[in-house]
Amino acid sequence: MSIVRTYRRDEDGTMKFREAWFSTYEGEALGQFVVNHGTVGHLSTTETAKDVNEETAQGLLAAFTEQCEADGFATITEADQGWVIVQYALKTLEGTDRDKYLESTAKEALVGHLAWRGLGTVESSDYGPRKLNIRVLSPEPKKAVSAIKTCLREAKLDFTKLSIAMAPFEDVEKLRQAYPLPAKTPFTLG
Repeated sequence: MSIVRTYRRDEDGTMKFREAWFSTYEGEALGQFVVNHGTVGHLSTTETAKDVNEETAQGLLAAFTEQCEADGFATITEADQGWVIVQYALKTLEGTDRDKYLESTAKEALVGHLAWRGLGTVESSDYGPRKLNIRVLSPEPKKAVSAIKTCLREAKLDFTKLSIAMAPFEDVEKLRQAYPLPAKTPFTLG
């Protein structure tokens, strides 16, 4: 069963989110149904129903979706989000084993940090000449930039080689550097 993720912007411009999913315990038919909600950019609140079977979870997910719609929450399309590119400068043209470790560690840290704050998902990563790019899709790119800096600092990942840029969903090549400022060189993916 997949995750249902919904958003609503209040009259004052504050974006809120609600999401729910079902996951089974390894090797068992029972699992847990999780509802996570909060203000985008802030640590969310989580409620869990344990020892739930697949059929019950489907009913809970349908009820969750119905309640979200009644409360004005809706799924957000990719086109209504923006890209945040986390980029590390590499010492070699294609990267080293150390860079592969950096990639997996950074992605793992970002996945959890952003998800628990409703700030988006890590979509992919790739290497350009002397660059590691981690692509994040976010409903609030500016807030995601701040959260990414906090996350990577807390994970004690190399901040001296870090750059972050934002781009509209429809054209990831229209990058605008967000960190560090002022930009010393143009931000490019390749």
